[in-house]
Amino acid sequence: MVEMSVAGIALDAASRTPIVLLRDPSGRRQVPIWIDQSQAHNIMAGLQGTEPVRPLSHDLMATLLIAGGLALDRVIVHAIEDSTFHAVLKLVSRTEELEPPAGEDTSETSGEESDCLDIDARPSDAIALAVRTGSSIWMLEEVVAQASIPVDAEADAEDQSAFNRFVDDLSPAALVRHLRDRRDQGQEGESGDSDDSPASDQL
Repeated sequence: MVEMSVAGIALDAASRTPIVLLRDPSGRRQVPIWIDQSQAHNIMAGLQGTEPVRPLSHDLMATLLIAGGLALDRVIVHAIEDSTFHAVLKLVSRTEELEPPAGEDTSETSGEESDCLDIDARPSDAIALAVRTGSSIWMLEEVVAQASIPVDAEADAEDQSAFNRFVDDLSPAALVRHLRDRRDQGQEGESGDSDDSPASDQL
């Protein structure tokens, strides 16, 4: 497995759809995952550490984990099928040790693995929760190899600036219209995605 970091949020120039970028430790490969506006806002809020007036859904999730005596050990993006990424949350009791020591190979199943509770999740939700809890994000090497693109730092910075400008200019009414249009497009495309469609985390 490869430990990934959140490089930022970019904006698809053609569709104006946000993309969360996960980057490998070498900094040479990144995996783009197409998400929607609300998911992008949740991830950005977690990255920036901003305190909302009222808890967002992923802030509530993090609080519920604490109340239930659980902790998010790590997130694993383990598959990409029909242009859709799949992830799992690895939850453990807060009384147990979380992350393994640095350098330890986590690809092998250990005795502690059986104590983990696996929860199926969309990568966007998993990432939004991970950035709030300081948990690591992992991806299977075969998924990285299949979905990664070479890193272009200059283009990433431009995309990030474009997304920030887009968010600043976005009114609540425009966001509702955008999400409604996305829902309608999804209903029209239920017959299946084309092979060259971008990979998202939408089920």
